[in-house]
Amino acid sequence: MLRNRAAQVFRQLVRHQSTDTSLILERSINRVQLLGRVGQDPVMRQVEGRNPVTIFSMATNEMWRSGDVETSPAGDVSQKTTWHRVSIFKPGLRDVAYQYVKKGSRVLVEGKLDYGEYVDKNNVRRQATTIIADNIVFLSVNIRGRDQ
Repeated sequence: MLRNRAAQVFRQLVRHQSTDTSLILERSINRVQLLGRVGQDPVMRQVEGRNPVTIFSMATNEMWRSGDVETSPAGDVSQKTTWHRVSIFKPGLRDVAYQYVKKGSRVLVEGKLDYGEYVDKNNVRRQATTIIADNIVFLSVNIRGRDQ
């Protein structure tokens, strides 16, 4: 009986109960954490009368040793840099990021992945992957308009 009750509670946590039995909404997670350096000073844009958005690029690095690590502990170190587009719509965070994030700053960004499309100036349809940030932790003392 206890096991049956635990399973029932778990299902309630995972699913949203509805009066329509054919419609069961399951919970899901879209969560991203990036730790890296800002590639450009943020810009604030407002498109088609919508709320403003602060946008900046961010780089993350992946490093690994190639070759046989046991015979050659120094080995060749390889690095891959991945660039991410970060967008901030949340009003307070958007303004703070625009004011204090600076190119070269080290930041931790938490948010979700968003996939979309846009048409570039040559009328070519392009795909875009964006991190929609809902939290930023500043790890550098770089402040826009002020030297370190």
